[in-house]
Amino acid sequence: MINSRALVEVNDLTKHFRLSRGKVLKAVDGVNFRIHRGAVFGLVGESGSGKTTIGRLLLGLLQPTSGGVCFDGTDLTALNDSRMRKFRRRMQIVFQDPYSSLDPRMTIGNALLAPMKIQNLNRGRQRERAIDLLERVGLSAADMERYPHEFSGGQRQRIGIARALAVDPEFIVADEPVSALDVSIRSQVLNLFKELQEELHLTYLFISHDLSVVQFISDQVAIVYMGKIVETGPADIFYRSHRHPYTRSLLAAIPQPDPNLEQNKPEFSLEGEIASPINPPPGCRFFSRCPLRVDACRLETPPLTEIAAGHRVACFRVH
Repeated sequence: MINSRALVEVNDLTKHFRLSRGKVLKAVDGVNFRIHRGAVFGLVGESGSGKTTIGRLLLGLLQPTSGGVCFDGTDLTALNDSRMRKFRRRMQIVFQDPYSSLDPRMTIGNALLAPMKIQNLNRGRQRERAIDLLERVGLSAADMERYPHEFSGGQRQRIGIARALAVDPEFIVADEPVSALDVSIRSQVLNLFKELQEELHLTYLFISHDLSVVQFISDQVAIVYMGKIVETGPADIFYRSHRHPYTRSLLAAIPQPDPNLEQNKPEFSLEGEIASPINPPPGCRFFSRCPLRVDACRLETPPLTEIAAGHRVACFRVH
């Protein structure tokens, strides 16, 4: 159940990476959003859009250039390492690649026990807790003594989910958690995410480049393009009333299983080249590819403006 109180608040979050010769890569550039308790917030964008960087900033794995991240009312960017430690167990991550995110030299049991030992949790019943987690994600106690190479990709991702749950977190960043899996396995893992979220009252930031995946699991959706949110809104109206040209292009690219629907779906093709996030020019970041651009888009950055309840779009052609 979604609580009206925000668990995570992101305020004007910016992350710039300074390169050689005075160049600056603007990976995240003034991002704002809130994630309510018990909600799933979907973050969508192409590779290099900055969505993974946003996830790592939320977890304190990167320090922002400016702006803030508040978790349950506490500004995480103002905490030192020792004070941040107590928040580590309340927020966890499920990585994109289930093959590289598990130590090949460590048994599955030890991989699940390690975070509990680090956080000094579940004394006297850590093994029992690890077995319970394995069974919860569809594996068994017999898997405790096995190694990662003995499992399929889908099973390894289930282990990654179990490891994230080992310290009883409230908030999980799921960073492209199904993109490396076969299509036949994706729905199983997505359903597992939904079941766990409902059973354990978890809050997710669900990162993906696939709008159809985010549509299935999210309550709120934000579209990211070159470090900026260009459209955001509730998932139930977002897909019916999307307005930004970049969002339209993403939805047009989703294949339809019904040949008639695929043939009759509206086309919306992009043109031009993707602008560089290194020292980007003024104006809309989407200008070079947008078929609807006007002169104002070249010089001014469109503000993220509310066009309906909770639905905001950054586009001069919409306002």
